[in-house]
Amino acid sequence: MMRNAGFAVLAAALAMQTAPLAAKDKEPPPELVRCDAPIGSIALVEGDQAGWTEWGLGSPRALLNALVTESGCFTIDNPNDAAPARFLVTAIAGSAEEVDKGMELAKGAATEALVRSGAASSLLRGVPGGGAVLGMFGGLGGKKKTVAAGLRVVSPANGMTVAAGQGVVKKSSLTFGGPSAGWAGTAANASGYLGSKDGQMLTEAFVLAFNQLVAQRELMASAPEVAAAAPAAPDAVVAVDTVMRAAASADAAAVRSLRAGTELDATGNREGLFIEVRDNFGTTGWVSVEDLK
Repeated sequence: MMRNAGFAVLAAALAMQTAPLAAKDKEPPPELVRCDAPIGSIALVEGDQAGWTEWGLGSPRALLNALVTESGCFTIDNPNDAAPARFLVTAIAGSAEEVDKGMELAKGAATEALVRSGAASSLLRGVPGGGAVLGMFGGLGGKKKTVAAGLRVVSPANGMTVAAGQGVVKKSSLTFGGPSAGWAGTAANASGYLGSKDGQMLTEAFVLAFNQLVAQRELMASAPEVAAAAPAAPDAVVAVDTVMRAAASADAAAVRSLRAGTELDATGNREGLFIEVRDNFGTTGWVSVEDLK
């Protein structure tokens, strides 16, 4: 009971001190946050709420990759290596109300985690605008058209939301053309958003959402590490010193000698008492099942 009361007081106090991170008219354009070292690797996942299609736009994946690369705050996971991604990042877009609704679950989980971890106070003290992560979902409506983007960070280790960010734009304030376009133009162009007013607004919304995620870096750093996948167990282990043969016969030519304890992978082929196997050097041959564990 006391914990719930304290949580409510803290949330109310934060809401009074902060305003939603929305790009408004006459405000200076947002600057992409930079990091001295990456927080971890991320794998980007497009959420069910792909609002960018309503504006005739394609996936923001390349745009987000560009922001990640430019900021240095994360690295992009390589699906071809054995190391798992540290975080999964889901992207959604739509009007402010649509994204607000789609991010509601993420907001609750991330806010609760902030309070439990004690990271809320350090965010408010140490990161400009960082405290807005706890008040970013209220008061984003209005009659004027808005373009909103949401990013949610999930830990693959336990499936829990560890951070969430949302950006709302009514009119883009970034420069996308000419020699001063810089990183913003590069990011927008990566997903083909450069020639679209909605695309430029969505780019800025994702920048705001991305900056909010980085403001929660202490919380993300405390998320559990993902255990690397255990190596696959061998299909067979040699029980006694024996010979790998070129064919499924005790009289076939010897390919190599096998010592007891040698690990082998079965190819799936079998003839009588012999199975075809492959050693860790890639050598293939036949071994009697009577010589295996």
